[in-house]
Amino acid sequence: MGERQRLRLNAPLGTAGMVLAAAFFSLSLTPSLLPRPWTLQGIIAGVLTATGYLVGVLAGALVRPAAARLPAKWRAAWKRKGRRRVRRLVATFGCGLGAASLVLGVRAQRDIYALMGMNPPERLNYLGVPLIAAALFLALLAAARTLRIAARALGRLLGRWFPATAAQFAAGLGVGVLAVFLTDGILTEALLKGADHSFAAINTETSPGITPPTAATLSGSPSSLASWASLGLEGRAFVAHAPTAGELSGFAGRPAVSPIRVYAGLDSAATTRQRAALAVRELERTGAFGRKVLCVITTTGTGWVDPQAAAALEFMYGGDTALVSMQYSYLPSWLSFLVDRERARAAGRELFDQVYARWSALPAGHRPKLLVFGESLGAFGAESAFGGDRDLRERTDGALFVGPPDSSALWRRLVDGRDPGSREALPVYRNGETVRFANRPSDLDAPDSPWNAPRVVYLQHPSDPIVWWAPRLVLSRPDWLEERRGDDVLPWIRWYPFVTFWQITADLVFSLDAPPGHGHDYDGEVIAAWARIAPPDGWDDARTAALTTLLVKHASGSDE
Repeated sequence: MGERQRLRLNAPLGTAGMVLAAAFFSLSLTPSLLPRPWTLQGIIAGVLTATGYLVGVLAGALVRPAAARLPAKWRAAWKRKGRRRVRRLVATFGCGLGAASLVLGVRAQRDIYALMGMNPPERLNYLGVPLIAAALFLALLAAARTLRIAARALGRLLGRWFPATAAQFAAGLGVGVLAVFLTDGILTEALLKGADHSFAAINTETSPGITPPTAATLSGSPSSLASWASLGLEGRAFVAHAPTAGELSGFAGRPAVSPIRVYAGLDSAATTRQRAALAVRELERTGAFGRKVLCVITTTGTGWVDPQAAAALEFMYGGDTALVSMQYSYLPSWLSFLVDRERARAAGRELFDQVYARWSALPAGHRPKLLVFGESLGAFGAESAFGGDRDLRERTDGALFVGPPDSSALWRRLVDGRDPGSREALPVYRNGETVRFANRPSDLDAPDSPWNAPRVVYLQHPSDPIVWWAPRLVLSRPDWLEERRGDDVLPWIRWYPFVTFWQITADLVFSLDAPPGHGHDYDGEVIAAWARIAPPDGWDDARTAALTTLLVKHASGSDE
């Protein structure tokens, strides 16, 4: 049996599998949304080569019964000489195609780097791509063949008691279910528990230079209902980075007040509902309902709040603001997206509903502007509180959603219902009367029609894979790859079954490493968006430019 298994593991590659493996390797080198380092390109090439081989093997299995009906002499000739010649031809053609694709792929990668204002890597680095791809392909092939050997062995055993066809089917199904159970069940659960434990430990840490606040307007202060220790890593950073009244006065040129920042961490209360209730009590304690602006923020997975989006409102209104948020997970957004999506949705809905209930109980003329903000998974959670654009109009004074994932239900409904002739990458919904989409803040000037308050904005870069990634990319061409491409996407990018899905999946890894204005980096753009959604009296474009310069320099640590 051991010899049989070794022979199976070392069996020659199937002809149909080789053809599609070579094709998928070549297609893996075509460009996608973001530039890819050679190591990541090698991994994607390996995964897609294995995917192509699998598709080819399955296609060959479907054709084989028809081939068996061919005349015996034709089948004999194929086995004697035809198969060998075809394999040599495929190997030769595949190597040539792969080499040409690698040259063109490197050129495309350098074009993407240049398009985004980045220095391209050395061309020679990409010579390592075929090596990584081959190693990963062989590893995946060995794993697949091992499962196939196990299934056949189990089928022979079951064949002692059941018909051969039924035995093989049951064996294949059993081995497949066991493999899924081991990977998606035991292994995945163990990894998630380990990740949760690790990130929970990180959540107890405090970033360097962060100290507990003393101002009563901040959660975690001595007078706060939420202890400093309970806020978590990102919650402590959020409240500690609140600008002082002096900093706000320096920008405004007039006296300012200390801004209110309220936060409830995972350890601040036992359940989502209790954390939201605690946050509302904190708002009441700090006098938040007497401020000009009250903004409800849904965090990303770890509890992070975009510091520019928060500070922009505070500088615009001289600190006469209250920001409220709460944590729902320890995990980073990409992992929370996989396992904690319902928590994000529940947190966004619960926090807004409880704040809205308290806010709506105030006299109509004595309410602060009620704004909503969410970025990435936070956008997914924040919009979950609303049933549509009418609901947003009736229950808010404005909203900003940045880089929403494709699975964001309200975003998807608005994009699918866009006005005829507008593109998925830059939709126009109901002539922009309430909701407007923008690749850049300047896009908010279109269409040239009234945009009455309340205003809702979705910021989405054409090159942001978090916005465009979806499982349906496997077999379905999206509209944004049928239309004219966005301004930071190469015009010759095309959709290919299986290939595009894995390419966009790879882009997710480096979405935050893109330069500002590309990928998932919206640095500076949220400031301009807030200035269009809820500008204070007397605000103009010059003030927006000055605030953008100030906050971008602050984020980069520049003292200039």
